[in-house]
Amino acid sequence: MSMTWADVRFMLERARGLIRRGLASVRTRGLAATWARVRRQFARHPRLPPASLYRPAEAPFAPFVVPASDAPRVSIIVPVYNQASHTLGCLRALAEHPPSVACEIIVVDDGSSDQTHDWMTSIAGLRYHVRAGNGGFIAACNDGAALARGEYLVFLNNDTFPQPGWLDALLHTFGIWSDAGLVGAQLVYPDGRLQEAGGVVFDDGSAWNYGRFESPEDPRYTSVRDADYCSGAAIMVPTGLFRDIGGFDVRYAPAYYEDTDLAFAVRARGLRVLYQPAARVVHLEGITAGTDTGSGIKAYQIRNRGLFARKWAEALVGRPAAGTLPSPSTLARGRRQVLVVDAETPRPRHDSASLRMVNLMRLLVGEGAHVVFLPADLRAAGEDTAALRQLGVESWHAPFAASVASWMRAHGHRFDVVLLSRHYVAAELLPLVRRFAPQARIVFDTVDLHFLREKRGADIAGDDALRRSAGKTRDRELALMRQADATLVVSPVERDMLAALLPASARVEVLSNLHELAGSGAPFAQRRDLVFVGGFRHPPNADAMLWFGREIFPRIHARLPDVRLHCIGAEPPTEVRALQEIPGITVHGHVPDLAPYMDGVRVAIAPLRFGAGVKGKVNLSMAHGQPVVATPCAVEGMHLVDGHDVLVAEGADAFADAVVRLYGDASLWHRLSTNGRENIRKHFSLDAARNAVRRIFF
Repeated sequence: MSMTWADVRFMLERARGLIRRGLASVRTRGLAATWARVRRQFARHPRLPPASLYRPAEAPFAPFVVPASDAPRVSIIVPVYNQASHTLGCLRALAEHPPSVACEIIVVDDGSSDQTHDWMTSIAGLRYHVRAGNGGFIAACNDGAALARGEYLVFLNNDTFPQPGWLDALLHTFGIWSDAGLVGAQLVYPDGRLQEAGGVVFDDGSAWNYGRFESPEDPRYTSVRDADYCSGAAIMVPTGLFRDIGGFDVRYAPAYYEDTDLAFAVRARGLRVLYQPAARVVHLEGITAGTDTGSGIKAYQIRNRGLFARKWAEALVGRPAAGTLPSPSTLARGRRQVLVVDAETPRPRHDSASLRMVNLMRLLVGEGAHVVFLPADLRAAGEDTAALRQLGVESWHAPFAASVASWMRAHGHRFDVVLLSRHYVAAELLPLVRRFAPQARIVFDTVDLHFLREKRGADIAGDDALRRSAGKTRDRELALMRQADATLVVSPVERDMLAALLPASARVEVLSNLHELAGSGAPFAQRRDLVFVGGFRHPPNADAMLWFGREIFPRIHARLPDVRLHCIGAEPPTEVRALQEIPGITVHGHVPDLAPYMDGVRVAIAPLRFGAGVKGKVNLSMAHGQPVVATPCAVEGMHLVDGHDVLVAEGADAFADAVVRLYGDASLWHRLSTNGRENIRKHFSLDAARNAVRRIFF
């Protein structure tokens, strides 16, 4: 595409504006802070690949259709003044990738004199409103809000290309964060650099686009978090709240600082202003108003800063000093900062330890902590990493974390508490934490007592070499417990066992599995079959399945020939897969959604012959109201009573008898279902763990 005179003028104006802002920054912030900002602007950072950013194809105008609804949930307000070609691109983006939520699009024309009127009136589905005269951005937005019919308002600049899924991500944030009052998008430049990951406001009322010119994929900018404000180029706010506040404050007319003011007004009502990185919007910053604050409409940015500072003087007290280069540490100021390190990113759909870890981080975030997660293997985990970020967890990985040691050297000073999960992770990390985070309390999370599990496995196998190995694991785990400030175990049984092995000064706390109660699923008469759930990287699960499949299930199948066993779990070994040769057994491997098996299968089994800790498979079934038949090992430390909330059996014949009995006894089934759910609520819910979390981490 050839360069036009308009392009040249834009580049010249941008350069002129950069020079003006640079000189102004030297005067207000000093040379050192200004130079730091210049280096950040021109530093080379990983950008999004150009092909990953959607941009509608440029073409002559032709009529098209935009998303529309007579009963919209969201009203998208696009204020415009000339720049018809940019408005056209924005609307084409909305038309080519329509959101799943019902919406309406309102274009408010603030007195355009170009092709805007002719084009907008030819676009089907668009609500086009022409103002009586030019009043500026604030007036146009407030007019659009008055016309809106949706439950939520979205203010969207016309010089944007919303990326697929952006609107659904904004709305989803309100569904997850009940105290959200305003949610802003991640803004990126057309060249793939980050433009804004929420805004930072300093003590003098000046502001900074957090993450400007850096990589949009940098872990500092990829999690949901509180922001001082979000640029009005792409924000969502409940319609009732916006109207209750009085809309954008007209004292800032025609434009600038109205979005910052709105964010402060939202917070003054006890609600949060959140940045949502999953809502990505390409923004051609400066197209309409330019970038030079010394002339034109951008000059109002300087004037309005003073207005804003006077209006919100009390709220600005204690904010970072002007000229400070924002960092995750300064943004989380005043909050408990907790680092969590595990062997890898937790995968809650694969194993119970991962589910426990994710729910623990949810609890910490809910209690007001800023949580940072670092996987010891430094690998990104796709959807599981993204899911943590949607919970508000700052999740790191390579290449942004080059090594664990270098990352700890750079970030260790931030943390009040460091949680090290699993003994082999803690053994490697504890010296680094003591060196680079000497101020932090170190919490060692055992997940389960590995040495106990290993010893029991060795006893089952009758292997002296395994017993010696278990003894070495025991020595390592106990040494870590002596060095840590606190140790977490998952059951009172393990806590009591350690009391005889550790000095009285060692602090051992119980923080068990964490589950949410699910629906109760289908009734007894509509359920059928048996289910086993457990990841097969965990040796006790493979042993349990082989024992059950070879010795117990044939006894059950002889008495209940129509019953099938569903074996679910990632990475089943060859021996477990071979169980499918036994009539009635299906080995599924990993399944992405367990709900149909939890809600539709009649009986769960937990035939573990060795192990330690608390068994997530038992918790999971009980949380869904699915009764369980288990061995004594499988219910250890879980506050369960045989015949009340679980059936306990030992030996192949006894286990088969218990399964057959429960499968045919509706009264027993209902009793175990009801009492099992109550057990989860009382001992293994997030609410049940809340006091322990406060005691350990705060």
